[in-house]
Amino acid sequence: MVGLRETVIGEGAICLSKSPNKHNRLYISAEPLTEKLSAAIDEGDIEATQEMKVRARNLADNFDWDVGDARKIWCFGPDGNGPNILVDQTKAVQYLNEIKDSCVAAFNWATNEGPMMEEPMRGVRFNMHDVTLHADAIHRGGGQLIPTGRRVLYAALLSADPRVMEPYFIVNITVPASHVSGVYNCVSQKNGEVFETDESGGAIQVLKAYLPVMASFGFTSDLRAATGGTAFPQMSFDHWDFVNSDPYEYGSKAQEMYVDVTRKRKSLKDELPEVSDYTDRL
Repeated sequence: MVGLRETVIGEGAICLSKSPNKHNRLYISAEPLTEKLSAAIDEGDIEATQEMKVRARNLADNFDWDVGDARKIWCFGPDGNGPNILVDQTKAVQYLNEIKDSCVAAFNWATNEGPMMEEPMRGVRFNMHDVTLHADAIHRGGGQLIPTGRRVLYAALLSADPRVMEPYFIVNITVPASHVSGVYNCVSQKNGEVFETDESGGAIQVLKAYLPVMASFGFTSDLRAATGGTAFPQMSFDHWDFVNSDPYEYGSKAQEMYVDVTRKRKSLKDELPEVSDYTDRL
């Protein structure tokens, strides 16, 4: 089983969800984070525990964020430190601090199990635009707001052109110069890409390639077969990349090879959820 990630590539519309008692409303939209920022969060260069002003200055200088938005980051997720961010863009909302814990809980829940395959999200920024809350505290507790927050986050993700991400290995392949063509053939058959060749001209060449983790099963034996047993690969995880098709397009690679297979494995319904499943009318 290979872990996948859910992400977005476009800016979505502002989505609304009402709480079960219809007294509270959340308005949230989604947009993508850059891969550079996602990687910085993964590596710990940007963390939830950093001093707010220091982190905001770093985001503004290095990642083109608005300083005001950078200072109003509510949380990272999943688990409080993942590469997804919730930003508070509301203006003059009463009782907002009282619901922060509920929103953070909903955010961690939603980013840990996305709507398409119940896989974690990666590289998504959620903007909270407005909140309407009941004046009485008993009507805006966690039981009302956590499921509502999760639904509106799902709707925001689905409205912002959702995509699937898969993990890639970096493979160092040591091979005699006479068998280099066999390496290229084997890597291309597995949807991989050789990105660095050995220019030294020596008898033993070292090539570097990116290989989808999904395609890595049996790669070593295939490579040995293609090179007469002379090539030696070493694989390690390198990065996440997009599956270059729309999971909502019938018959696409993302739908058939990734989403459908994962949903079947997890005993989920065959049909992918739609934005309307999670939003309410005004």
